[in-house]
Amino acid sequence: RDRNLSGLSLQEFVLVGFEGELETRALLFAVFLALYVVTMLGNLTMIMVITVDTRLHSPMYFFLKNLSLLDLCYSSVIAPKALANLFSPTKVITFTGCATQFFFFCLLGTTETFLLATMAYDRFMAICSPLRYPVTMCPSACTHLVLGTYCGGCLNSIVQTSLTFRLSFCSSHLINHFFCDVPPLLQIACTNTAFNELVMFSICGLIIVSTTLVVLISYGYITVTILRMHSGTGRHKVFSTCGSHMIAVSLFYGTIFVMYTQPEAVESMEQGKVVSIFYTLVIPMLNPLIYSLRNKDVKEALWRLGRKHA
Repeated sequence: RDRNLSGLSLQEFVLVGFEGELETRALLFAVFLALYVVTMLGNLTMIMVITVDTRLHSPMYFFLKNLSLLDLCYSSVIAPKALANLFSPTKVITFTGCATQFFFFCLLGTTETFLLATMAYDRFMAICSPLRYPVTMCPSACTHLVLGTYCGGCLNSIVQTSLTFRLSFCSSHLINHFFCDVPPLLQIACTNTAFNELVMFSICGLIIVSTTLVVLISYGYITVTILRMHSGTGRHKVFSTCGSHMIAVSLFYGTIFVMYTQPEAVESMEQGKVVSIFYTLVIPMLNPLIYSLRNKDVKEALWRLGRKHA
């Protein structure tokens, strides 16, 4: 570690990441690379299929395409630098590079949280108010909802980034993580971080609680409506579609909740690194698989596209 610190300016950090023998780091590199490649291929395929197939030009798939775009960008903010650092002798990242990575990570992560809640509202309108659905979720309304999720993500990102990077980092340059995130940055700050922690827990808690309430209320009404259905086929189709969304929401919200709304998370970075792998690499890879494997319309669209090119 001392070797990594030698010659560093005040404008540079060291991302400690995952330490260990060469074999351990090689295994981690292979796992991270496989996750990233599958994430890229899966999400690019979803974007392409939804864009090309006119039968998927509906609000639900419009939101799903935006989710795939977010996951694609989200992983790309973290994975390339994490992969490079596994075999880097210095693991250095500039102050500007760290702030930029943090800004986009926070922006995309918060936007995805809002988007998942928006997707739950879309399913609620489609199933519980089918007659009003075409008017309520018209193309312009869907566009405004997506823009709103980005605005919310941008606002949170500006607040978190400005508060975090105005701190003084004079005690250490070692960030005990594989990317620039709030908890490990607060650990190495040499000024009082109580206000930053309060803001992080308050804003993240508010976002997670409010979006979770939207999801729970939406799916509460959906469940009641499904139980009243007389058609077994219709009930199965709705459960299949909504089940995919609930899996994605549970995975993403669960890991975010563990990391950012529990004060002790700031003190346990080794555990934090493992949790972070899930929401930065594993979940963005799983989302297209969850939606495509459990969705009949997407599977049929993939089959039509494959047959067309064959």
